[in-house]
Amino acid sequence: MSTLALRRGRFGKPSKARAPKRAKRSRAAVSTEYNMLLTATLCLLAFGAVMVFSASSTTRILQNGGLSDSAYYLKRTLIFGAIGLAMMHVVARRGLSLVRNATPLLLGVALFLLVAVLGVGSNVNGATRWIGGGSLQIQPSELAKVALILYAADLLAREPKRIRSIQGFMPILLVTGAACLLIMLEPDMGTTMVVAFAVGATLIAAGVAPRDLGKIALVIGIGVLLLTIVEPYRLARLTSFLHPSGDTEGAGFQAAQAKIALGSGGLFGVGIGNGVQKAFYLPEAHTDMISAVIGEELGLVGILGVVGLFGMFGFAGLRIAQKAKDNYGKILVAGLTSMVLVTAMINLFAVMGLAPLTGVPLPFISYGNSALLSCLFAVGLILNVARGGTASAARTTGGRGSSSSSGLASRKLHAVQGGRADARERNGSSGARRAKSGGGGGGNRGARGARHGGRRRAT
Repeated sequence: MSTLALRRGRFGKPSKARAPKRAKRSRAAVSTEYNMLLTATLCLLAFGAVMVFSASSTTRILQNGGLSDSAYYLKRTLIFGAIGLAMMHVVARRGLSLVRNATPLLLGVALFLLVAVLGVGSNVNGATRWIGGGSLQIQPSELAKVALILYAADLLAREPKRIRSIQGFMPILLVTGAACLLIMLEPDMGTTMVVAFAVGATLIAAGVAPRDLGKIALVIGIGVLLLTIVEPYRLARLTSFLHPSGDTEGAGFQAAQAKIALGSGGLFGVGIGNGVQKAFYLPEAHTDMISAVIGEELGLVGILGVVGLFGMFGFAGLRIAQKAKDNYGKILVAGLTSMVLVTAMINLFAVMGLAPLTGVPLPFISYGNSALLSCLFAVGLILNVARGGTASAARTTGGRGSSSSSGLASRKLHAVQGGRADARERNGSSGARRAKSGGGGGGNRGARGARHGGRRRAT
């Protein structure tokens, strides 16, 4: 009876039925880094909605003389936040391959809009950064930030040999330089700095030599200095940063009021909604200077809480990059995480007086529909990689060059992997040599024993 049952597989069926359930549970499980990144993002979004309402409601009441429109910016933040979360969910589920294949299209659209905004864009406070009308205004530079990182990650993952010299990744430098030039013409030096730092972090993650990065940084530094000297308002901001008390009524007014707001908050702040600087003194309190409002109303504890959430975001993002299954995921996640962190650092440093004011918003917290959507789109891509998602290149080199390129990439991504890939390669190669030298005979004896055992059991 038992032999017949074994032949028919009666006792083997339950194990086959349980196997798909175990596989399904393993696919549904998510990593700790995934949960950390999602938690940090949702906490920053919720906190941002509260602070946008606190920073903008008083200004709207003073402008309109009534309470009917005090939640104008809060409503728009909630609407675009919901749209961004839906987009983030879709991209996190199945959008990585689609986005990689659509990278040339996204980059082309971003460059086209950067050119178009100079001609038909809306002028606000002396800058032409938005295109569209009414509630559908977009900021092309926010799309360009993400598109440039996508382009750099795709090119460097597809052709890893390009990192060996500046000539190899020159296409990335040329495209990034063209985009930065268009953004500077708006003018928007803050976003230009974010793009430069984010693309630089992407190159570091891909394994570009520090010597080459130093040469590029020197050229960029000289160019930034020349552009600052040529433009009077940039020179005034730099002068006010170097001499904070020199022109507190002119170019240094905003920086001086931000310091007063931070000093007024003390350790625990004056309470949400009780700040004074946002009503009469701080220009653009709900966008660029929202960090100063946080410091006044929630004090040092509030600022440290924001810094802690961004630190949690950065730790989770870089860990996800380290654990990614392919080189494209490693480079892409490192670049997108750096983009968010660099934007936050520039905003916080400027408000605290550690850097010149550049007009960069605080990610997820400041009011800004285009910035919010681009950040949530980036988070969706990072979450996709955290779930184990991969995206094959639309154009492959194939053959021997492809295998050597992948080997080069695995050796060069030290900035993301921490050198553990090389150890795995050495262990794998030593195991292969042992299998070739001594493992072959044992394997043949085991196979013969299995065949003899099978005949004895059948008998």
